[in-house]
Amino acid sequence: MKAQEMIRYMESLRNDEQRQVLMGFFKTGPGEYGEGDEFLGLKVPQTREVVKAAKDTPLSMIPELLMSHWHEVRLCGLLIMVSQFERQTTKRLLNDAEAIRKRDEIVEIYLKYAEQANNWDLVDLSAPKILGHWLLLPSHLGDSNYKRQLLDSLAASDNLWRQRMSMVCTWKTSQQGDPSWCLRYAEIHLHHPHDLMHKAVGWMLREMGKRCSMDLLRDFLRQHAHDMPRTTLRYAIEKMSEPERKAWMRM
Repeated sequence: MKAQEMIRYMESLRNDEQRQVLMGFFKTGPGEYGEGDEFLGLKVPQTREVVKAAKDTPLSMIPELLMSHWHEVRLCGLLIMVSQFERQTTKRLLNDAEAIRKRDEIVEIYLKYAEQANNWDLVDLSAPKILGHWLLLPSHLGDSNYKRQLLDSLAASDNLWRQRMSMVCTWKTSQQGDPSWCLRYAEIHLHHPHDLMHKAVGWMLREMGKRCSMDLLRDFLRQHAHDMPRTTLRYAIEKMSEPERKAWMRM
């Protein structure tokens, strides 16, 4: 299926009532974080059905989807990349040279068009499964130092969505038992001015504690709970017992 065929099909599913709901939910009004974003009014399962049918779309066609003004079409392009990346991560292919090349190509496209993932759902549904997973795998692009420098550049960007990528991608590294990425970027973003980053940092700290070590989470909180944003703290301690949550909030 060609990119234009996908776009025309998705446009045929337009739902104006749902479109208005989504534009409100994703804060597309003047001055809001999603200002100007345009929706067709598709539900995520509808987009995933298109992804399933188009899973073998050549990577050369993906930029046309990512550059669409329709939110759901951009999501479709991102999820096709997720699908293709995951197919190159089976145990048999982890160290396969061609699979490594394909994974690297997907990451390069993802980063080149990162600012097209310009709302939190687009980042959250793609960054952990592409960028986060790539951090843990062999790459021809560079070693762990290269990967850390790349994420540092995302974190230092003046673009909110690139910054969120650097934080949210650590969901995957924490799932695989490596807390170092989460702790590094949680500290970098701890005093970020935007509420979306407060939530992302707290969420990733919570996941790191759950997947890696609650003691590491408590160590981090002992250092930072007194001056971190309240939203971040609330998210980070969500899985703790009520008495412990109350003790941390008093700090």
